[in-house]
Amino acid sequence: MELNLDTLKDEIIEYLKAEGFTIYYGFSRMIDELPVVYWNVDEKPDFREFLAVARDLGIKVVIYMARSFDAGMVDRALELLEECDFSRDERRSYERRLKEFRPYDGFTCAIELSFDYSARVYMYAVEAEWYSDFLQLNEEIEAAAHEGGEEDEEEDSMGGYFSRN
Repeated sequence: MELNLDTLKDEIIEYLKAEGFTIYYGFSRMIDELPVVYWNVDEKPDFREFLAVARDLGIKVVIYMARSFDAGMVDRALELLEECDFSRDERRSYERRLKEFRPYDGFTCAIELSFDYSARVYMYAVEAEWYSDFLQLNEEIEAAAHEGGEEDEEEDSMGGYFSRN
């Protein structure tokens, strides 16, 4: 079942306030230096259970992050696509698939709740299924763009074993 993250983000904010948590509006903590322990949203999708654990641990501050999708992400992926060595049909297929994400402009695509406890970050993270699809497509394009660039560098340098002297 596809989650409506726009509705969920409002529900989470209301719940946090009603339960007396202090909301810290932060950035994504997935790249935090502390070890991250992820909540199993597949088995336990209800954010209330995650927050019950926080409450049981005496946590008062919860870091909240909601990301909105920006159509500029599609534009950047389309620009990167120009660097890829795809056939004409492959390029058209990627362009068509990328453009399918434009209508999601402004929609909530990811939500994270987190708290610190005992030198670890505990995190509840969900993202829209369509956003996961976009990220996967974007990763394919990035890999193809970088693949072409690395091959060119290797051909030019000849691995350091050739001298033009």
